[in-house]
Amino acid sequence: MSATFVLAVGAPLHQADAPASSLGSRTSPALPGALPGRPGSKWQPFLLGLPAVAGLGLSVAARLRSSRRSSRRGLASFVGLRAAAVADAPTDVAEDEEPRPVFPFTAIVGQSEMKLALILNVIDPKIGGVMVMGDRGTGKTTTIRALVDLLPEVDCVADDAYNSSPTENELMSDEVQLRLENGETLPVVKRKVPMVDLPLGATEDRVCGTIDIEKALTEGKKAFEPGLLAKANRGILYVDEVNLLDDHLVDVLLDSAAGGWNNVEREGISVRHPAQFILVGSGNPEEGELRPQLLDRFGMHAMIRTERQPELRVEIVESCQDFADSPKVFREKYAAKNRELQEQIVAAQKRLKDVKLPNEIARKISQVCQLLGVDGLRGDIVANRAAMAYTALDGRTEVTEDDVKKTMVLCLRHRLPKDVMDTVDSGEQVLTAIEEVFGA
Repeated sequence: MSATFVLAVGAPLHQADAPASSLGSRTSPALPGALPGRPGSKWQPFLLGLPAVAGLGLSVAARLRSSRRSSRRGLASFVGLRAAAVADAPTDVAEDEEPRPVFPFTAIVGQSEMKLALILNVIDPKIGGVMVMGDRGTGKTTTIRALVDLLPEVDCVADDAYNSSPTENELMSDEVQLRLENGETLPVVKRKVPMVDLPLGATEDRVCGTIDIEKALTEGKKAFEPGLLAKANRGILYVDEVNLLDDHLVDVLLDSAAGGWNNVEREGISVRHPAQFILVGSGNPEEGELRPQLLDRFGMHAMIRTERQPELRVEIVESCQDFADSPKVFREKYAAKNRELQEQIVAAQKRLKDVKLPNEIARKISQVCQLLGVDGLRGDIVANRAAMAYTALDGRTEVTEDDVKKTMVLCLRHRLPKDVMDTVDSGEQVLTAIEEVFGA
């Protein structure tokens, strides 16, 4: 194209007799003072160049439009081929890879209260969850994620959005139960215990579920889009900075955790699905406490303190550095201990149904609650369950007074009556009451 342009504009005067076809098929219009037919005319190079330049402009514009269309088609084809390649790619490799290494649970130094409370809730989720309050930078979130990594995989119905169990009716959605009653064979897959993070800015629709807008627009049908409670079924729902979450959302979470089901009424849709999860909340007391009515709904309350012993602080720092330098090697170092604890937890879950609580010990638990002025009966119920879970973890089937003493502070410290300006008791009042009832 550029060669044609140079020839038309910059041709020598003596080449004006060249055939018009070599410069363009159109003839230039005569202008005043021009001598188109005579050699040596000063207008001839310009006039002869006009058709070529015009043709060049049209040709370039057409080529640009064609190039854009081709680029769009090529990009669409590339995206389509890429999506098809990703869809057809084997998924077993991706599942085997660990995109985000998790700090081993058994490698965590200190924080015995929090670790014990989390393990007891895994053994018996009906305890009602854990509220973890403590200083910033003490490993609260790290410990909770490490616990999920420790837990074994569970059997789930493959095409169910609620992680329904294929065998336990109380852990099935209504749709799965109906399919089972109709004699359908349910496809079963193994999945890791889900852990769902609830962001502070989440809406109630995102938490509980809402109308599926895509199906409503494309198919004209009312359909339910599951929320975070559905994803957390049979897993752990973690709320960081729970003391900053809107109170009405905390109410929704606690109601679902206590009842085990989530009922949704949205735009003419009525849906009920299982929502049995362990609710774990964490927060910093400097940012404010939860309302007593909400705090009472958590089964256990663990308090985290910054380690003061220099030796432990050095050990924690060295562990963090080793994990950051080589996560895989560090995890392999604690793989055997993690596996041993995992087997202990699974055995305790199976043993829990055989654990017995003597009437005398149950009466003393209620006596401690009465002595402390605990409102309601949640304290009694949770203290009984926690003592039984601890007994199962220890490999026994009968609760002793020592089991109660080791777990009762976690169950009652946040239920004590207090003034507006008071904070959660560190456990001294509960320990004093336990010694008075059970003896030192």
